[in-house]
Amino acid sequence: MARPTADPGIFLKRGGKAALPPLPCKAKIGLPVLPPRGQGRASCRIDAGPHARIGADPRLRLRAGDPPPICPLAPLSPAVPHELGSRSGAPAPSGRISASRETGKQERKAMTETMIIPLSKLDLDPKNVRKTYSAEGIAALAGSIRADGYRLLQNLVVRKGDKKGRYFVTAGGRRRAALNLLAEKGEIAKDFAVECKERAGEDAKATSLAENVLREDMHPVDQYEAFRDLADEGKSVPDIAARFGTTETIVRRRLALGRVSPRLLEAYRNEDMTFDQLSAFTISDDHEAQERVWNELPTWNRYASNIRSALAGEGVRASDKRLKFIGGLDAYEAAGGTVKRDLFDDKEGGFAVDVLKLDALVAVKLESAAKAVKAEGWKWVEIMPDVSYDTFQAYGRRYPEQVPLSEAEQAELDQLTAEYDELAELIETEAVDEAADAKIEEIDKRITALQDRTEVYAPEVFEISGAIVTLTNYGDVRIERGLVRPENERDDEADGDDEGGNAVENPQEARQPRVTHSAALVEDLTAQKTAALRVELANNHDIALAAVVHAMLLSVVYDYCSNVDSALQIRLTHEHIETSMKRRDACRAVAEFESLRETWDDHIPGNPADLWEWCLQQNRDELLSLLAFAAAHSVNAVRKLHCHDRKGAFEHADRLGQALAVNMTKWFEPTGDSYFSHINRQSIEAVIREAKGAQAALAVKAAGKKSEAVSIAERMVTDSGWLPEPVRISVRAAETKRDDADFDEETPHPVAAE
Repeated sequence: MARPTADPGIFLKRGGKAALPPLPCKAKIGLPVLPPRGQGRASCRIDAGPHARIGADPRLRLRAGDPPPICPLAPLSPAVPHELGSRSGAPAPSGRISASRETGKQERKAMTETMIIPLSKLDLDPKNVRKTYSAEGIAALAGSIRADGYRLLQNLVVRKGDKKGRYFVTAGGRRRAALNLLAEKGEIAKDFAVECKERAGEDAKATSLAENVLREDMHPVDQYEAFRDLADEGKSVPDIAARFGTTETIVRRRLALGRVSPRLLEAYRNEDMTFDQLSAFTISDDHEAQERVWNELPTWNRYASNIRSALAGEGVRASDKRLKFIGGLDAYEAAGGTVKRDLFDDKEGGFAVDVLKLDALVAVKLESAAKAVKAEGWKWVEIMPDVSYDTFQAYGRRYPEQVPLSEAEQAELDQLTAEYDELAELIETEAVDEAADAKIEEIDKRITALQDRTEVYAPEVFEISGAIVTLTNYGDVRIERGLVRPENERDDEADGDDEGGNAVENPQEARQPRVTHSAALVEDLTAQKTAALRVELANNHDIALAAVVHAMLLSVVYDYCSNVDSALQIRLTHEHIETSMKRRDACRAVAEFESLRETWDDHIPGNPADLWEWCLQQNRDELLSLLAFAAAHSVNAVRKLHCHDRKGAFEHADRLGQALAVNMTKWFEPTGDSYFSHINRQSIEAVIREAKGAQAALAVKAAGKKSEAVSIAERMVTDSGWLPEPVRISVRAAETKRDDADFDEETPHPVAAE
């Protein structure tokens, strides 16, 4: 039988132990009853004997092996006596003990911080310093609470509200919002029991501020390693994503980062490596290879792209036309190819490691296309996955003859073309379903088949000509027909000479007189002819436009038309500027112009001999579009070393850009790979000073390594609109000229890295 002690709230059991009184039944106050968690079993040791007291430690001490109490016991209030007896250890007077009974109840209530409050009774505290929450963050937190059995890892901190029975949530606004979201979805009751801690109202703002300001996020490496450990324990990627309210892609990325070499993770932890560099190592699981690449690359050359390339070895990027041709990395992997995935590259995806396997898959598919071409009857058919610009210059050319379609075929072509245009417009406005892409592809195939019927090769062409099957930069099959090898070209010419030599001249014709002109007379007469053509052409705008377009297209569209020329002395010179680019494949404008060229190639006749008649048949708008397309080839604003004689051309290029209202941020973005890695540190600092101000430039100056400076600069200029001077569309030189007195020679300007 328990006997009372001096403190009415503590009862002694046999054996000299004190037990806490039972908590009030939750069912009686209308709250859900939670499973007991050691309720009433927490005890403290007291001295046996008539002068029993709690020791000098003001907290109740748990015995070893006892289960934890329902909540941690708070420190006693300064107003609460630390001992049941006097400070000296003598027993307290009985009158003092009797007077402290009511005070003791309040003291023990203050010690019990955890309380159960229905969710519907919790309001957001106006003193909560955090006012803004993201919808995505709330949804993610709700998912985490759901995955943990609708339990909170951390209790809410509350204070009494303005109305009786209601409480303000001083700390834990996001948790309250997440619980409300779950209640709105019907996953938990609106009066869901929430464990809370009550604090004084006067400290509410300081409490809220402390929770939001003083906490520190865990180091990213600790997070990567924790995710890795969860996966090693058998947790699946979907389970981990659900538990922490994130996406499976993010989980896979963190797992990949956690599996990088521990030495490299330690380097990142010590800030000897940037995040971009660390993420580049995830394409390989070989720790030895990772460490070797990091150690062998010079410190000034440890860019993410270089790390990926070194780890990929001879791997082929997913953007390669060969991979596009066979259906991408997934098709290659399904066929048994080995893939190095780049989880941090949403566009490229990774590398195909087995190049021989890739080439074999490409060959099988190209051979299928070549087989169909060979069945057409060509003398030879050759497969060339890669062809250079000059490849076709070595071949002669035979062109097909134009054959009109039947009325029924022409009507079908017109109908298909109208359907294609209408469907393409709907696809562009996203007003169609997923089946539209497949439908427009079928229409395109039918249009191509009908158009192919309009061109027929003569039988004798097949006897000396062949075809090359290759790939476009977009991974599509390209077939060049009517190509004549040099030896076959000579044989054909020899046959023509023999036929001319065996012909017997008619004696009667030989005796007829012939008109002969001196060279001087021919020159005089043709000069007068030229003068007449000039006058007539000057007075006929439509024919003049067609003639100019014809001459320009001969220069830019056909790689082989030595036997076709124009009377107009217009020679459109155009450089292949791609050779001046460090990363041609990454240039958006090059890809866009190639797409435009392929579109026109589908309309312009394949035989340059047919181009003149075709130009005459086009309307003015079409010719103007072609004129713009051809003229665009000749634009050249490339500054090369020792090209001072083109200063006027460069100025005109800027004026052209102004007239076109060109926005270069649409076409170029300064990144580590495209710009910052190619200039020195002083230039990087000057760039940031210009783009973001002197204060921001201090971060670049303080960077320990150039790779860090590159990463900082790239992050700072992202979406800022800043561009390097050579790529800007500058205003007229006369408007930008500064006085010598205003020019600051000490201001650093970007220069190339040494």
